[in-house]
Amino acid sequence: MINKIFFGRSLSGLTIPILFTGAPNSNMKKRFLIGSIFFALVSIPVWMVFFYRADISGISPSLFGTFPDIQASAPQGKLPLSYPEEFELSIFAEGLKGPRVIAFDPAGTMLVSLPPAGKIVALPDADGNGRADRIVEVVSGLNRPHGIAFSPDGGKRLYVAESNRVTAYDYDSEKFRAGSPEKLVDLPGGGNHTSRSILLLPPPNEETMLISVGSTCNSCEEEDWRRAKILVMRKGGAKLDTFASGLRNAVFMTVHPESKEIWATEMGRDFLGDDLPPDEINRIEPGNDYGWPYCYGDNIPDNEFLGDTDYSEACRGKTPALFNLQAHSAPLGLSFFPSRGWPSKYRNNLLVAYHGSWNRSKPTGYKVVLFRFDEQGRFQQQEDFISGWLRNEYSSIGRPVDIKIRETGHIFISDDKAGVIYRLALKKNPV
Repeated sequence: MINKIFFGRSLSGLTIPILFTGAPNSNMKKRFLIGSIFFALVSIPVWMVFFYRADISGISPSLFGTFPDIQASAPQGKLPLSYPEEFELSIFAEGLKGPRVIAFDPAGTMLVSLPPAGKIVALPDADGNGRADRIVEVVSGLNRPHGIAFSPDGGKRLYVAESNRVTAYDYDSEKFRAGSPEKLVDLPGGGNHTSRSILLLPPPNEETMLISVGSTCNSCEEEDWRRAKILVMRKGGAKLDTFASGLRNAVFMTVHPESKEIWATEMGRDFLGDDLPPDEINRIEPGNDYGWPYCYGDNIPDNEFLGDTDYSEACRGKTPALFNLQAHSAPLGLSFFPSRGWPSKYRNNLLVAYHGSWNRSKPTGYKVVLFRFDEQGRFQQQEDFISGWLRNEYSSIGRPVDIKIRETGHIFISDDKAGVIYRLALKKNPV
C-alpha cells in the first residue's frame, strides 16, 4: 500500500512523482524497484524533451555549423557576412583554438588568448599585407588564460589573467616571448564562469588593474567574497578589493575615450524564459552594486530567486543597467571608436559583440551591434553592424567575441567558434 507521494520539480517545471511505500516485503521491493526503473526509463526522456523545447532548443547554432571555405562561399573570396559597404572584411588569422581576448603590444603586434589551448600567441604581420604571417607561441601551459594587458612603462611587462590567478611576465617584443613569471594575485578558480578579464585604468591611475570574476552559478548567494564582482588591484599587487559588485558575469570591460568611464557588458541569468532577464551594458562606478542575484535590468526583482522572501527592499540602492539588451544575446567584447582616424559619424560610438544564445527556444545574437551617440554623448540608436554568422535556427558559422578598434581605420574581431580573427578595414575611398 502506498503511504506517501512526493513531487519533485525540474528546472523546466515538469513535475515527477516519487512513490514511497510502508513496511515493504521483498516482493514489494522488487516490484517497486522494477517500477521505478521503468518509470525512470519513460520519464527521463520525456523530461529531456520538455526541458530541451522549453529552455535550450536554441542551443544548436552554438554547437553546429562550421566556417565555410572562403573561396567557395562567395565570389572573390568575399566573406558570407553582412557589413557596411564602406568597409572591406577579410581574415587576419585562422587555425586558432578558441581565440578570445585581443591585445596589441607596444610595437603594434597582435596578441590573442587561447583559453582551450592554455596559450597566449602573437600574430605578427611583418609585411603589412593585412594578414598574420605566422602564429608564435608567447607563453603556454596556462590555466584557461583570458585577459591580456601590457604595463604602462612601454609594455615591458605582459599581464595575463588565468582562471585562478594574474601573472606578470617580462615581455620581449622582438622575439614575442614572455619569461620570468611573477604571480601577482590569486583568484577563485572553477565555477560556472571561468573567464577572467583585466583592464588597466587610464592615467593618472594606469597602474591600477580591474579584474572581472564571474559567479560560480546561475543564480545564488556566493560564499567567496571575490565572486560576481569586478575587483581592483592597486600598484604593487597582492591585495584585492571590491571595485563593483552584483555582476553575474561581466566578462569584458573598456574605457570611454572621452569621459574615461569604465563600461562593461553583463550576461544575465538563465531559465527565466526567452525574454528574461535582459543582458546589460553597465557604466561601472566604484562601490556600486548592480543587483545580481536579487534583481536585474531596471532594478526588477528576481522573484524566482527570492521566492517567498519579501523582495520590496531587495533592489533598493542597486544600480540599474545603462542599456538593456535582448535576453540571452551573450554580449562580450565592446570597444569605442577613437576620436582620431575615423569619420565623424563613427567617433565615440560603440561596437558590441553578441556571442549568441543557447538558453532560448529561438536563437538570438551572433552579430556585432553599433550603438550610436550624438556629440554630447547621448544615445541615439542601435543597429546591426556585422551579421550573418547565424545561418538558421540550427547552425552558425561563427561566434564573435572580442573587438579592438584602431586609429588606423581597422577593426579586429575574434571568433572562438570559427577559430579566426577578422579584419575590417575602412576603404580609402568609401562609398
